[in-house]
Amino acid sequence: MQTLSDQDRLEITRIIMNILDQWRVPLAAQAVLLGMPAGTKPRAMKRYHEGQAALPDQGDTWQRVRQIAGIAEALRTTYPRNPAMGGVWLNRRNHRFDGRSPLQSMLEDGLNGMLAVHMHLDCSYDWFMDERQAVASTAAPKA
Repeated sequence: MQTLSDQDRLEITRIIMNILDQWRVPLAAQAVLLGMPAGTKPRAMKRYHEGQAALPDQGDTWQRVRQIAGIAEALRTTYPRNPAMGGVWLNRRNHRFDGRSPLQSMLEDGLNGMLAVHMHLDCSYDWFMDERQAVASTAAPKA
């Protein structure tokens, strides 16, 4: 994987924080979505909003960033004429997520919930993930 410069990480952080704001995700929920350590205070998230710091390179934070970016792109494709609909869709209950909203699914199920939302919105991503799983299962040694 390519190493990002500090400036690139700051720019990506700004973009992701703007996406979360457009989706109307509260600061405490943003910390959960980004996989920040438990107990991260909402005011600590303001550093990222204000461009004072890039998101940390810890845990699965940058995997979550990739999922958020992919979901945002899929929502732009799904609702090309009304960007606000992405936030509306994310907050509406959906039978695909057991009657929860996609946002609630992402918050409760973590990275797996984000993957499920991304795959639901973007069938080409779903196909990519299915192919990766098929390759992995055929490569696994048989007992």
